Amino acid sequence: MISNLRKAVRLPQPRRRGVDLSHPARSPLGTAVVNCAVYVDGVRQEGDHPADVAIHRVRKTGRGFVWIGLHEPSEKEFAGIVELFGLHPLAVEDAVYAHQRPKLEHYDDSLFTVFKTVRYVEHDRLTDTSEVVETGEIMVFTGTDFVITVRHGGHGSLGPLREQLECVPEQLALGPSAVLHAVADLVVDDYLDVASAVQDDIDEVESEVFSIRGSGGAGRIYQLKRELLELKRAVAPLDRPMQELATQSMSEVDPRIKTYFRDVADHLDRVTEQITSFDELLNSILQAHLAQVTVAQNEDMRRISAWVAILAVPTMVCGVYGMNFDHMPEKHWTFGYPLVMTVTVALCWVIHRGFKRNGWL
Repeated sequence: MISNLRKAVRLPQPRRRGVDLSHPARSPLGTAVVNCAVYVDGVRQEGDHPADVAIHRVRKTGRGFVWIGLHEPSEKEFAGIVELFGLHPLAVEDAVYAHQRPKLEHYDDSLFTVFKTVRYVEHDRLTDTSEVVETGEIMVFTGTDFVITVRHGGHGSLGPLREQLECVPEQLALGPSAVLHAVADLVVDDYLDVASAVQDDIDEVESEVFSIRGSGGAGRIYQLKRELLELKRAVAPLDRPMQELATQSMSEVDPRIKTYFRDVADHLDRVTEQITSFDELLNSILQAHLAQVTVAQNEDMRRISAWVAILAVPTMVCGVYGMNFDHMPEKHWTFGYPLVMTVTVALCWVIHRGFKRNGWL
């Protein structure tokens, strides 16, 4: 049972990032409804029914539950489902207009959970304006005989997850809370994937900063910090909901699922630790880069100062002889001019050699 549950939830095959694998052919209720199905003893029942027919069937027999999947529904499209399932107005407003922090809310006999989904944006080379992390949202309404998932954003399709769960009926037989756990596990696994990809970008920037060229710009580092902050906003607020699902008794959550929520919470803690370490590493990289810039500027100033000192000798000599006094040293001597030029060049060479030895040039 446990091994099958893990296989069903962890999705071992690679997921295609950014590709919507939902099933528009299974949308008899309108454009926002991606899927609507009845599950009895973990087995999907044949036929696609409207939500009212599906929930009536479940409540009439007292067995199974309804899983409705929606993608960015409008208020009008969502109104019928709200009335049918008695969803709380506050939760409905959050589900329609999105842009919510991850959270878990209790409303009468249902749970409302918000997850922030993330996707790593592939790029050939990180620039000052590269988008690294793209976010979306999944809202889950969980009742005793229904689960409604509402997705916002162009990624995070639950179609593959639904198919995986349908391959393991004993997982779905645990009820709507099994779907809630599967969604949570999928979202947190995506966090791990994105964190791993962001680490590659950080390693690249770090290598360039400490390379001989030292070409890692501050703009790229700041851009990574901004994108890392976006990931942190998705991950950090989810800690408390996962702890509640893992430890508190709830009528909507099967006690057998709580153990698996603890596993998800452990993975979430791991991602949180990674993000914290990434942020500290980026701070260190930024400080190192600024130190390199300061050292380079100091070296430039030393070179400029050294050349100014060298050029001061001929400037002074030419300035003195340019005053055109009659009684200037060696002014009327045939070899006076070559002598002055020779002495000037010699002084410049001595000063240049001294600066060279001291590392100023």
